[in-house]
Amino acid sequence: MPERGLARSLVEAYVYFDLVHGGEPGASRRAVTEQDEDGWVVRLGGAEVLVPQEAEAAARYEGLIFGTGLSELLDPGQWVLIAATYASRALEGGLFFAADPSDPAGFDRVEADWRFAGDAVAEALKFFPEGAAELPLDAFWTEMGRSLRESQPDRVTRRKLESDLAFYRQSLDDFRRLHDR
Repeated sequence: MPERGLARSLVEAYVYFDLVHGGEPGASRRAVTEQDEDGWVVRLGGAEVLVPQEAEAAARYEGLIFGTGLSELLDPGQWVLIAATYASRALEGGLFFAADPSDPAGFDRVEADWRFAGDAVAEALKFFPEGAAELPLDAFWTEMGRSLRESQPDRVTRRKLESDLAFYRQSLDDFRRLHDR
C-alpha cells in the first residue's frame, strides 16, 4: 500500500497532484477519489492522499480553499509557485474576458484564479514564524521549494509575499468592479 499524504481539503489534494505529478497540467483530473471511514482518499498513480472528513468540513466552514492550519503536503516555495501559476492564468484570462465579456464562465474562471492566487500566497505566509522577515531553511522540504528559495530568495520573503497577496486581492476586486459583478 502506498504511503499516504495528508491534505487539509480536497482542493489541496488535487492541487498537490497537479503540482507533483510530473508537472503535468490537469493531472488531478485522472485522480480517483473514494470515501472511506477516515475521509476521502485521493489516488493517482502510486500516490495517495487522505483528506480527513473533519479537515474538509473545517475548510468549508471557514471558507478556506486549501484548508486550516499548515500544509503537510506542500512547502512555502511550492505555494509561491502555485500562486504565480494562478495569477498568470488570471491575467491571461482577464485579457480574453475583456475582449469578449459575454461569457459568464470566463468571468468565473478569472475570478477563481485571482482568489486561488491570493489564497496560495496566504498559505505560504502561514509558514513564517511570528515577526520573522524570512523563512527558516527547514521550512522548505521539497526540492522544488528549496530550488526556488536558492535561486530567487527574494520571492519568499514576508515583504514580497505580503505585497503579492495585496496585489492579487486588489486585482480580484478590480476585476469584479470593472465587470460590475
